[in-house]
Amino acid sequence: MHREARITSKGQVTIPKDIRRAMRAEKGDVLVFETDEWGVRLRLLPPGDVFEEYEGAWREGEGKSVEEINAWLRELRGHDT
Repeated sequence: MHREARITSKGQVTIPKDIRRAMRAEKGDVLVFETDEWGVRLRLLPPGDVFEEYEGAWREGEGKSVEEINAWLRELRGHDT
């Protein structure tokens, strides 16, 4: 597939619809630009933990990390840590 797009004065590019469809890119997705000796590659950033941006939102002072909390929960449930 070969498509062209023009760069605006603000450095923006509209990705053609059939390319977005082929990438399965949707509104709000994050794209990653990777460069190497052969050129530039564009790919979707894999979705992360949906709660990651809220981590520590209500924390006051020092608290436990997500890993420490998960280990504590596993211990409470009787699972090996």
